[in-house]
Amino acid sequence: MHLLFWLSLVPFITAWTGENNFAALPAALYGTVLLCAAIAYFILTRSLIACQGKGSALAVAVGRDFKGKTSMAVYALAILLAFVNSWIACALYVLVAVLWLVPDRRIEKALTL
Repeated sequence: MHLLFWLSLVPFITAWTGENNFAALPAALYGTVLLCAAIAYFILTRSLIACQGKGSALAVAVGRDFKGKTSMAVYALAILLAFVNSWIACALYVLVAVLWLVPDRRIEKALTL
């Protein structure tokens, strides 16, 4: 429910950011919503791994969760940079999306096990 709450805010904050031509405050709040969703995803995966055990298929698939941790760090940086230049923040948001679109090697490793 925590993750779904933050994801439900994405359409509203996206519309507000677009209506204000990517001004600093809407761009920063957009990043805040994305950061909170990333934190909720991290908590969810850690909770599921704790229930299933460290040797579970999910734990092997998630691995060290480089993408998840990197996403949170980039979102936090983008929130700060939104007040310097909102376009840099938006570029960082796009960078995180591209990071998740790139195929992950950990899936290949999990399938071979």
